[in-house]
Amino acid sequence: MPRIRTPRQGSMQYWPRKRAKDIVAHVRTWPSIKEVKLTGFAGYKVGMTHVLAVDNLPTSITKGEEVQVPVTVLECPPVKVAAIILYQKDAYGTHCVGQINAEKVDKEVSRSMNVAKKPAKVAKESDLSEVRVLVHTQPKLTGIGKKAPELFELGIGGNKPQEQLIYAKSLLGKEIKVSDVFAEGQLVDSVSITKGKGLQGPVKRFGLALRSHKSEKTKRGPGSLGPWHGFRGYRSPHQGQMGFQQRMEYNKYIMRIATEDTKKINPKGGFVRYGVVKNQYLLVKGSLGGAHKRLVTLTAPRRASNIRIPKEAPTLAYVSTSSKQ
Repeated sequence: MPRIRTPRQGSMQYWPRKRAKDIVAHVRTWPSIKEVKLTGFAGYKVGMTHVLAVDNLPTSITKGEEVQVPVTVLECPPVKVAAIILYQKDAYGTHCVGQINAEKVDKEVSRSMNVAKKPAKVAKESDLSEVRVLVHTQPKLTGIGKKAPELFELGIGGNKPQEQLIYAKSLLGKEIKVSDVFAEGQLVDSVSITKGKGLQGPVKRFGLALRSHKSEKTKRGPGSLGPWHGFRGYRSPHQGQMGFQQRMEYNKYIMRIATEDTKKINPKGGFVRYGVVKNQYLLVKGSLGGAHKRLVTLTAPRRASNIRIPKEAPTLAYVSTSSKQ
C-alpha cells in the first residue's frame, strides 16, 4: 500500500494566525431575526460534565432511551445595559454616529472604560440603519475573583431601526437575564477566544507528518518551502502562534437553562480551576472554545435552517455532580 501523506493541514480561511486583540470576542455581524429582542448573551465557561438525557429525536434508533451526553456548563450572571449605540450606513460601510448613555452605571464599570459625565451626541433617528446595546457583565456576582467587568455590544432583532431604538430605551440601565434571551431546546452559535498554546511547531500547528529519520536537517519540519524562483511565501507551514484566536462554532444545542438551586450542578469541592456556580447557568451540548473563567458569547443561530431538532428540550434524568478534582 502507498504511504499516506499529509503534506499540509489547517484552513487558510483563518490567516494570519495571530493572537486575538482582546480576550472578549468581537461579533462583527449580528444575525437578523424578525422578533424585536436581543440576539445574544454571554457567560463564563465553568467546565464540563455529563448528563443522562431521554432521547427525543423522532428518527433516532435510541428514541425514548437514556443516552449519555457531554455538556459544557456556562455561568450566566445578569448583564446590565450601559448605553445604546446608534449606527448609520453609507457608501463606506456602517459607522457609529451616536450613543445614549444610562443615567447611572455601576462603579466597577470605570475599571474597564471612561464613564462619560455628559450625554453623548445623538444622531437623527430617521437616518439610523442599526441599533445595538452596550452591556457589561457583573463578575462580582460570581466566585472567579474578578472585579473589572467585560463590555461588549449585543444586537437587536427586527427590521426597523426605530423599533429597535424603542426597545433599547426600555432596557437602558436595567438587568437582563439569560432566560429573557434564550430558551431550552434552542440552537445558538458560540463565539469565543480559544485556549492559547503559545509558539508551536508546524507538526502540532498544522498536523504535518514526521519525516524519515534519514531526512536532512530536521524531522519535524516541512519538506519544501517553495520554488527558488516564483512564489515563495506564507502558504508553507511554519512555526507560530497557536490558539488564543477568535473562533465561531455553529448550532450548539442548549439542553437546560437552570434558574433553580445551583446545588444540582456544583460538584463536591467545586469545578476545577473555576469554583462554585452561584447564578443562572446553561448546559450546552458538547464542548465550547475557550479556557476556564473565559467569557463565551452566544448568539442566535445563523445556519439552523436545515438542522432538525425536537420542538422541546430533552428530559434530563441525571446530571453528574461527581468530584472533578
